[in-house]
Amino acid sequence: MADSIMRDKSRELAKNIVILCRNIKAEHKESVLTNQLLRSGTSIGANLHEAQYAQGTKDFISKFEIALKECHETEYWLELLYETGYIKGEQYKSLHNDCGAIRRMLISSVNTIKTKQ
Repeated sequence: MADSIMRDKSRELAKNIVILCRNIKAEHKESVLTNQLLRSGTSIGANLHEAQYAQGTKDFISKFEIALKECHETEYWLELLYETGYIKGEQYKSLHNDCGAIRRMLISSVNTIKTKQ
């Protein structure tokens, strides 16, 4: 069940990231930072989705750990876009909080899986 919630949250985050990046590109003609955010922000859910067909526990953990790294990277790009004025405070806080919630779920899931081994 928690995995499903995490996948749903990561998909919703990815959709919000896509919309944000599209808007920044249209309004500010910025593409370097937004391309990085787009890549990392959509990669979280892609790795969780891919983990469903992992080739064993090690592969499953690896996909979750990659998703965790991408989540952490996404937080960085959000912070940078906020600090340089591309994202307003309310939108930044919302996306950053969503990312943080997913990151905490990923950490918990990885730790749980590793202790069950």
